[in-house]
Order: sequence, then C-alpha cells, then structure tokens
Amino acid sequence: MESQNKNIQKFCPDPNLELMDQVREVLRYYHYAYRTEQIYGQWILRYIYFFGGKTHPNMLGAKDVKRFLSHLATEGKISASTQRQALNAIVFLYRDVLDKPLAGEFTPVRSKRHQTPPTVLTQSEVQQMLGAISGKHALMAKLLYGCGLRLMECIRLRINNIDFGQGLILVHGGKGGKDRTTMLPKNLQKEIEMQIAAVKKLHHQDLEEGFGDVYIPEALARKYTNAAREVGWQWLFPSKNRSTDPRSGQVMRHHVLESGLQKAVKRAALQIGLNKKTGCNILRHSFATHMLENGVNIRMLQKLLGHANVKTTEIYTHVIARDIRQLQSPLDRLFNTGTQEE
Repeated sequence: MESQNKNIQKFCPDPNLELMDQVREVLRYYHYAYRTEQIYGQWILRYIYFFGGKTHPNMLGAKDVKRFLSHLATEGKISASTQRQALNAIVFLYRDVLDKPLAGEFTPVRSKRHQTPPTVLTQSEVQQMLGAISGKHALMAKLLYGCGLRLMECIRLRINNIDFGQGLILVHGGKGGKDRTTMLPKNLQKEIEMQIAAVKKLHHQDLEEGFGDVYIPEALARKYTNAAREVGWQWLFPSKNRSTDPRSGQVMRHHVLESGLQKAVKRAALQIGLNKKTGCNILRHSFATHMLENGVNIRMLQKLLGHANVKTTEIYTHVIARDIRQLQSPLDRLFNTGTQEE
C-alpha cells in the first residue's frame, strides 16, 4: 500500500458527501492506487456492517476497532497480513477521513504469522515450466523469472520502461510506490521488440478509431497533455479490448488482467507434474535463490528485488542449494567411517 506523503497538506473531504464517497475522495487526493481504493473500501464497509451497518464510525472508537480485529483473527481465521491490511484501512478512515486519529496502542488478538521459507524451483523445473507456457504469457513468465519482477510489476510495464541500450528495465511504482531498476535478459530482447511492434500496431488502430489513450498518473497528465496517447506510455501487455476507466469514465485500453498469467502458470505446473505450491511468485523466488547460488551479493539482490530491508532478502539464504549440497549427512559420515575401519 502506498504511504501517505507527510509533506502534503492535510485534506478535508466534502462533509456533504456520503461516508464512502468521502473515503474515495481522500484516497484519490493522496494518489492511492485504484486497487488500494477497492481494498480499503471493502474493509471499511465490513467494519461498519460488523456493528450492524447503522452506526456511523464517528460513534465508534479504538475499543470497537480492537474488537473487530480480534473477531477477524478468532472467528474469521484470517492471516496476520490480512489483519494488518484491515487495520491499515480503518486507521486511514479515522486519521484521514474522519480526522479522529485512534488513540492508544492496539493489542487485539493477533493472527499468528508463521515465517516459512519460500518455495523455489530448480533450474530444470523452471525450464520445464517456461516451456509449458505459450504466447504472451510465456514472455511475461520469463520476465518474472529473468528479472525478479512481482506479478503486478510485470503486468504494469510500459514501453518506455524498457531500456534496450542500457539493458535495463525501469520498474515504476513497485511495492510501496517505489521505483527501481533491474536487469533485462539479453535473450528476451528480441521477444520484447516483437511485443512492442504488436503494441504499436494495436495503438495505431486505436488512434484511427478515435481512441488510443491509456491511464497515466494525474500529475503527469497535467504536465504532459499528450502523454496518454504517446506510444511510449502504452502498456507493454495491453488488454485485447478497450474498457471504461472506473475513475475518469473515459474509454481506453487497460493492461491485461493478472488472472490470465496466474492461470497459465498453474496450468503449466499441472502439465509438468510439479508437486510444489505454485504461483507467479514462485518464479520471482526462484530468481532470487538462483542469483544467490550464482554468487550475487545479497545487497545487490536486495536492490534488484526492491526490498526495503535486507532482512527480507536474507530469507532466500535458507533455501539456496549450493551450500546444502556441499554438506555431508552425519549418517553418511558414520557409515563411511565404519566401512573404512572394517
């Protein structure tokens, strides 16, 4: 979720609007992502309905919030990260919409967070999986593994994010709204060039039919009035059909849905008989693990992955295979010794 810019002056929503309209107004003022707007709205509504749906949050307080969060953990059986997400949404409601910051520390019954090593694939398994995916999804999967991209970072790539000259991919607005640079695999350059050529052809068709705009942040749209129609700002993986933007109401071409790539990865795992927990993140985890096995410095890997803290990156040291293979089981040592003594 995007962190609010502390330098932005406090915004007060229109008091004549309904509560959820006020929530949306504040979220958009602070430039939260549309996905965050949806999630926060869902949690705020769930919080209201938990107390019957008729009590305004102004009449509720910190004790009620704790009660709601404890209910999510004990009855809802939600994960620790989901509980934190709900808390973030409610804190936002009181702090930024109602201007009534919640007082005191929160000590609800918390969902237990279990730290487990990430599931990774061997290089052979990665090769098999990528070989089982076809079409545009194959290129997207290769970017997840070859560049260490998150799912939505790949989905939201634009043409101007690809720097062929430097051999880099510029990731704008990653997790936490942060930008970073990662590598562009040389053996993907030709495939990406072909994809860009297809996007240009589709964009030219849109322009001829009176369309051709894509979503860009409002600040950029005001500064560069024609940017939304320029080739460089087009999505690298555009949707097949145009759709109406939920915020502006303008008909434009959005990027593809992430569900298509998710389904393609799951199908590939089934096809190759992979008996591991599967998802798009498994390719990013495999990228990180294989980079460490190849001797990449963990600080460099941290930058490539976009981790704020190196401790997050260190979790991959628990699953690298290089050091494990060099170890000898005490059982093998025991029997080897016994054989020599005989």
